[in-house]
Amino acid sequence: MTLPDARDDQPAAAQAHVLRADNEGVLANARLPVLVVNAARVRDVRRLRRACELAAAASGWRSPLVLSTTPDDTGSGMTRRALEVGAGLVIAAGGDGTVRACAEVLADTSVPLAIIPAGSANLTANALGLPARAEAALRLAFCGRDRQIDLAVADGMTFVAMAGMGLDAAVVGATPRAVKRVAGWSAYAAAATGQLLRPPATFALRLDGGDLMIRRARSITVGNSGALPGGFLIMPAARQDDGLLDVVILAPAGPLGWADVGYRVLIRSRRDDCQLERYRARTVHVNADADLPRQVDGELITPGRSLTVSVRPGALRVRVAA
Repeated sequence: MTLPDARDDQPAAAQAHVLRADNEGVLANARLPVLVVNAARVRDVRRLRRACELAAAASGWRSPLVLSTTPDDTGSGMTRRALEVGAGLVIAAGGDGTVRACAEVLADTSVPLAIIPAGSANLTANALGLPARAEAALRLAFCGRDRQIDLAVADGMTFVAMAGMGLDAAVVGATPRAVKRVAGWSAYAAAATGQLLRPPATFALRLDGGDLMIRRARSITVGNSGALPGGFLIMPAARQDDGLLDVVILAPAGPLGWADVGYRVLIRSRRDDCQLERYRARTVHVNADADLPRQVDGELITPGRSLTVSVRPGALRVRVAA
């Protein structure tokens, strides 16, 4: 039996009042921003909170709800909480790991993600052209426009910028966290010098279900954005909203090979050869002949012999410059 709605017995004027109150509540929640802060990356959380309050008030938004990440939860739990309270905007203050965790929860929702870059690489923020200063990033968060971008999934883990196995993941693992906090992206460059001569592995690569490609290489990286830490554009064709993933097979031989690849990256050359190959696909399947380090948006995941990546076109709404 269906119970009658309590409003059915109310006079029309009373029903209109209740509906108006409900609508006002929905509108109020739609103007609620939630600031997800990685306190390990943000030096002065109180100052950031105050700046966010001022930026919100200046744009007609409610005072922000501020939630801090923890070592066990890099942002996904806080973002779920934001959706539960009806937030109209989630602002991630942290590095690529914080951005990735927030984006994974916001995927396929109407709630936009704004970013205050506070990490060592900030690959996603840089690819979107977001300002580095917190005050400018906050102004953009409340006054910018929304843009739909792609996400990708690597072995069930959603990411925004890049995933890979081999050398790139080894560099991530060799970079001390404390050094990253102090030195930023240059910490990766310092760690890379000790990893460049790692022995190559044999990879079997299949793109979009096509023919199997066998390569002896240092690493295979799959990207939704094209720049490495420091802004070095290794995937010049990459776009975050084209429904495609960019794939880099890196196989330089010795110091001269590294010098050649490095020069091409610096000048943003699109010339490929056996030392640097680049492809585009919607699905990427990689198998290696040994267990290799693997990373997703700068976070190490369990080493393994395989990596499967697929694109999620237009899955995330982000706030960018108007």
